[in-house]
Amino acid sequence: MTAESDTAPGGDQRWPAVVALAAAHLGGIDVERDAPLGARTTYRVGGPAALAVRIEHDEQLAVVRAAVASTGIPVLVLGKGSNLLVADRGFAGLVVVLGDAYAAVGFDGTLVRAGAAAALPVVARRTVAAGLTGFEWAVGVPGSIGGAVRMNAGGHGSDMAASLVRVRVWDLRRGEDSDVPVDALDLGYRTSNLLPHQVVLRADLRLAAGDRAASEAVLADIVRWRREHQPGGANAGSVFTNPPGDSAGRLIDLAGCKGLRIGTAEVSTKHANFIQADDGGSADDVRALMREVVLRVASLTGVHLEAETRLVGFPEDPPAVSPDAPGATP
Repeated sequence: MTAESDTAPGGDQRWPAVVALAAAHLGGIDVERDAPLGARTTYRVGGPAALAVRIEHDEQLAVVRAAVASTGIPVLVLGKGSNLLVADRGFAGLVVVLGDAYAAVGFDGTLVRAGAAAALPVVARRTVAAGLTGFEWAVGVPGSIGGAVRMNAGGHGSDMAASLVRVRVWDLRRGEDSDVPVDALDLGYRTSNLLPHQVVLRADLRLAAGDRAASEAVLADIVRWRREHQPGGANAGSVFTNPPGDSAGRLIDLAGCKGLRIGTAEVSTKHANFIQADDGGSADDVRALMREVVLRVASLTGVHLEAETRLVGFPEDPPAVSPDAPGATP
């Protein structure tokens, strides 16, 4: 990792010492230094994390909590990496990955208890197999339960808020481990009030009794629709949230951005609200292209698109790329 990525925002040169101190506090846990991070996202671009740990039980979480509380090191909880763009310089902080112990899925009638590390498609298929309905939409979302709670993920007319009852949250700064009712999460369109140092450990979902055959047909339709309408390859799904009453993809297409390329990143020609990264590409190119799309849409329509993709490790934005800048090609 470069010296730049080992410094805090603003270039605080004390940051390497903070990272070293945090590592020293993580005794008893395997700590990975300069851990691949961008490669663990669906974009498959971006730099490393200063530190990373994999948590297999609550006692290890208590150790992480003590390290975070003592040092103030930034924390990133990593699920499936399907909604993250990590800067090429990486993340000068601690990445927390929940292990398989936090991926269990259990049933009590129509109540589903899913661990935060459980994959959304797995939970969707297991609920259908159990004769429940209401979570079919998640079969096409390549994220985790924890990440889905954090951003109130959704699709196909539903979202997490539609079935979420409560979550278990471990606060790495305050040391609190509590069950939080859904009403206290302030869930909105792709948002919640959860902070980076708050780790979702499980979610309770209230579904409804359904018809397994009918729900399996819905699953198949969703999978087929996504294959027909959304690109494969290295991307993180929808890049921008939809403005009220409109579609981000429609506005991006209207602004002539389909196929727009900056360096190793390109706006998909199949769906304008997707950006694809080349193999071995640059996360900074993806970020520059995001900003260029925002500029062109705003110039044409007056609408300022907001990123749905979570940005990690990027400095404050420089001025937007102009339409005739070198590297910006239609």
